[in-house]
Amino acid sequence: MSNDPVSKEPQYSLLYDVVREHGISRFGLMANESWNRDPKRTLFTLARYKFVAHLLKGRKNVLEVGCADAFGTRIVQQYVDSVTAVDFDPAFIEDVKDRMNPAWELNAFVHDVLEGPVPGKYDAAFALDVLEHIETKEEVAFIQNILRSLKAHGVLILGMPSLESQVHASPQSKAGHVNCKSGEDFRKLMERFFHTTFMFSMNDETVHTGFSKMAHYLFAVSSHLRNEYVEK
Repeated sequence: MSNDPVSKEPQYSLLYDVVREHGISRFGLMANESWNRDPKRTLFTLARYKFVAHLLKGRKNVLEVGCADAFGTRIVQQYVDSVTAVDFDPAFIEDVKDRMNPAWELNAFVHDVLEGPVPGKYDAAFALDVLEHIETKEEVAFIQNILRSLKAHGVLILGMPSLESQVHASPQSKAGHVNCKSGEDFRKLMERFFHTTFMFSMNDETVHTGFSKMAHYLFAVSSHLRNEYVEK
């Protein structure tokens, strides 16, 4: 006989079925910090992943660069065939693997994109809250190495806090931010590599096409690689 508590509404027996199958899920290292210190920030982070997931729906092979604890990556997994997630910090990759659910398995490993491309070719790539940590003098190498892992028809989505938002950012959020950009500068950077770049603004969990200088966060969605960056 089951020792599970009995809900007053029988349809909620499903909740205990999921506990038996998957256990109780754990937060990742970064998600745990935000959930305990600033819960709304967890929502903002997951909303960014949801935006990426919808844009990449149906893609077969997707690369995430700078995945950190990959807590939000599962949302993208829900919409694409497979995800490979890399980060230069072994502490995060160890955390990802330690929490790995076989039902949501992804390929995660340590890799520093500044040192070279991720092996393989991907239909799409994305990096959220990464570019602002890359020194300006290294940003071209960072993007070029991602492109070397991208198929000619591939899409690249980058997300970062806006330069204008930094006067309101907490010390914890600012730590390591050496390369935040205004929307127009972000667009010009991406248009060096792609024929097409769509810019989006984000405030809290809402993504829109409004005035970028009033945005807390920016997305660049780029496609149609310029010929010089298509590997022959």
